[in-house]
Amino acid sequence: MNISLTGRNIELTESMKEHMKSSIDAFKKYNLDIISTSAVASSSHKKGKEHFNIEFVLNLPQKHTIVINQNDGDLHAAIDMALERAEKALRRLHDKEVDHQKVGLNEIKAELSDVKEAEAEMEDEIVPVELDLYKPREVEDVLNDLKESGKMFDIFIDHEDKTRVLYKRNDGKFGLY
Repeated sequence: MNISLTGRNIELTESMKEHMKSSIDAFKKYNLDIISTSAVASSSHKKGKEHFNIEFVLNLPQKHTIVINQNDGDLHAAIDMALERAEKALRRLHDKEVDHQKVGLNEIKAELSDVKEAEAEMEDEIVPVELDLYKPREVEDVLNDLKESGKMFDIFIDHEDKTRVLYKRNDGKFGLY
């Protein structure tokens, strides 16, 4: 990472330069491959008071350039506030990249297989049904009801108190259990 520290109308001391360099080196923890960083400190007199301005320009690959301007009456305070704002901007970019990863094809396939398994489980779901088996019925009556309805089978109790099943076979005939 290229670091450029410049003072306009102001002389930057070695301690200020060292403080800014160490703070800028701390930006590496965000793994954003910062290409270059330039810091320009300037002073101006307004209404008889001296004001300091610090401007940070961070160049990132394939990203927009981050520009931070900070004004204050104290140069050290302006530098610290600008560094905090730069760190906040880099943290946001880092969190955005980490949290919003692209979903790969394998993850999509895994999710689809989970959905298909859930659908298959729902298809095989057994729903209990109450039967009206209160009075015994004749096989002929059940056979007529089965022919009239679209059912595949019918369960009933015959006159000997046995539970019976009358069902349609694939060959068009009827079976009785």
